[in-house]
Amino acid sequence: VSPRYASLYFCCAIEGQDNELITLELIHRYVELLDKYFGSVCELDIIFNFEKAYFILDEFVMGGEIQDTSKKSVLKAIEQADLLQEEDESPRSVLEEMGLA
Repeated sequence: VSPRYASLYFCCAIEGQDNELITLELIHRYVELLDKYFGSVCELDIIFNFEKAYFILDEFVMGGEIQDTSKKSVLKAIEQADLLQEEDESPRSVLEEMGLA
């Protein structure tokens, strides 16, 4: 199954007994999530933010099965992970790390 979205192609290998329509819906939902996160996703977004694109897929699909069908809850989980990452990357003084400030 390999639909095209704008200039992007997405490919998903499935077994013979799997439902192609569900797979197409999975790809469509993933593209919608990428669009919401990156705003009109393009090839460069995926190339330079591969970790984030993979994280979005990982939040949405687990073990080859759709984990969460709600775009809102997936985007909320991604936003929370971004906030945690920003907190980890913010510089702290040695005194703050030791709990003295």
